[in-house]
Amino acid sequence: MEKREIVLAAFAAGGENAGYSPVQVQKILFLIDRKAADHVGGTHFDFVPYDYGPFDRSVYDVIDGLWAEGLVEKRDLGRYREYVLTPEGYKRGLAKLDGLGDTAATYLRRLVEWVRSLTFRQLVSSVYKMYPHMQINSIFRA
Repeated sequence: MEKREIVLAAFAAGGENAGYSPVQVQKILFLIDRKAADHVGGTHFDFVPYDYGPFDRSVYDVIDGLWAEGLVEKRDLGRYREYVLTPEGYKRGLAKLDGLGDTAATYLRRLVEWVRSLTFRQLVSSVYKMYPHMQINSIFRA
């Protein structure tokens, strides 16, 4: 899979009209790279420890490309943006998600559900507990 396909599948895993904050996007894709790489053709991003844990700037480059294609909407919510698949983006993302097979698709759906159920603080803290080395440059204190 290509980066763009992973992003589409991950976003579709949350269901139609699911919105994602920047921290949710970064942590979902980080966890896919760490825990589901075998199901998506390896790791695709180069996450480094940053202000709020694992971060890769190229994630936003991919999203910008999907936005330019009309597959992702960017919604300004004041303090941050929210990313949502358009109907066509959801259709394509769902096809990519289903193409992963039952085990991987189920994992992605559960992962996304878990990430979206947590507050910002809970999410960052949980990732730090699993990957303590990712808090080395953090400005976040649990």
